[in-house]
Amino acid sequence: MVFNFYSSNKTAFMTLCRLIDRSPLSNGLHLSIVLTFILFLHGCAAVNEVLVKLPLPGHLEENIETNDFFVFKEDDVIGRLAVIRLERGDTLPDIARHFSLGINAVTAANPGMDIWVPEAGERILLPLSFILPDALRKGIVINLAAMRLFHFKGDGQLLAVSTYPVGVGTEERPTPMGQMHVRRKKLKPTWYVPASIAEDHRKRGDPLPAKVPPGPLNPLGEHALYLSESGYLVHGTNKPASIGLRATNGCIRLYPEDIKRLFENTPVNTPVNIVNQPYLVGQRNGMVYMEVHTPFEESGAAELEKAYAKLRNIEKKSGGALDWKKIEEAVAEARGFPVPILEISDGSGNDLAKTIELKHPEKLNGKPEIPDLDSEGWYVLAAVYGDKVDALRLAAIINHQGPQIPARVLSKSDRHRVLAGPFDNMSEAEDAEKRLKIDLELDGILVEPVNAN
Repeated sequence: MVFNFYSSNKTAFMTLCRLIDRSPLSNGLHLSIVLTFILFLHGCAAVNEVLVKLPLPGHLEENIETNDFFVFKEDDVIGRLAVIRLERGDTLPDIARHFSLGINAVTAANPGMDIWVPEAGERILLPLSFILPDALRKGIVINLAAMRLFHFKGDGQLLAVSTYPVGVGTEERPTPMGQMHVRRKKLKPTWYVPASIAEDHRKRGDPLPAKVPPGPLNPLGEHALYLSESGYLVHGTNKPASIGLRATNGCIRLYPEDIKRLFENTPVNTPVNIVNQPYLVGQRNGMVYMEVHTPFEESGAAELEKAYAKLRNIEKKSGGALDWKKIEEAVAEARGFPVPILEISDGSGNDLAKTIELKHPEKLNGKPEIPDLDSEGWYVLAAVYGDKVDALRLAAIINHQGPQIPARVLSKSDRHRVLAGPFDNMSEAEDAEKRLKIDLELDGILVEPVNAN
């Protein structure tokens, strides 16, 4: 069996996106197709001008702050940009998770790069600089367009802010906006399956129980903040590769390590403000920046006009001339990180705006591990390819299902087999076979142990 996962037809991609199941327990197809679609669009995008100057190869920094910053009340920009060189076996979801970025941020900042099998040695931009949402800096503020959460502490001239990437609701089941608060917190929550999700699964021949207890199959992860808006949570996930996607039923989803920190540092009654701001304008150290994200269908024109009005006001007050060509390029490219567009005063510490080069981590946190081959284990043959890169791509996608299904590529001559496993027994292998069918529409073949009778 040869499984041709990628189509070259844009209409086919769009049709597949419309057919995706959105449930939290089984959105693997959503993940794989949407990421493929992102790659398809970015690969065809024309980048007129690189809006950030990459550093020349030289001294490599060991670390960079990814989550915790301080910001003066008069400033709007935190963090800094960085680059690293990819190594063999890296995937963009693994890079994103290690640096607490969503996959949306990494793919937007690096258009045209293969998500699952990027070329070793290629330099990748890490968009670890952010313009704060235009909202009261108190409690939690979530910007849906940026798929980013900001947690503010303090009320003086210098504020502490922690920031994390999130997954948000789909177009069909969007995350609600507005003012809320944390109503209660729960460690190791039970997921009570909503009737609409249960019905979706029933129609697909994948019935769900009325409730899912804590454990690896629970889509809420191990930490949950229940919001005052009934039915909506900020929670963890067993599908970390979905962070940075519109992939939930309306809840806010974080990496397991990020929700743990947020959970520990967020008391009950903390205010939560959810906004949708694809066009952000901010200042730091005498420089005006603009950050653009691809807007949701319903939020484009009005939000862009608000940003333009803010820019015109800054231009009028400063007496300087904005670089409107660069602004238009930033809007067209939507790279998702702050772009300098006007220097209004001689700032101090402008070195913070410079991009730094990082040493590649020895180990990427959260990267799926693949067990060694076991002659006594069960396996599922997921697909056979004539092209090794296609096989590696599918194996990476399978490895990033949630919970993980370990997969590898076994090559012989021009045949490249994608093999999932090992599993301890036939029952586990059959469960994996079923998930591959439901999540990725793969017709796998059970492979019994070498020494089976």
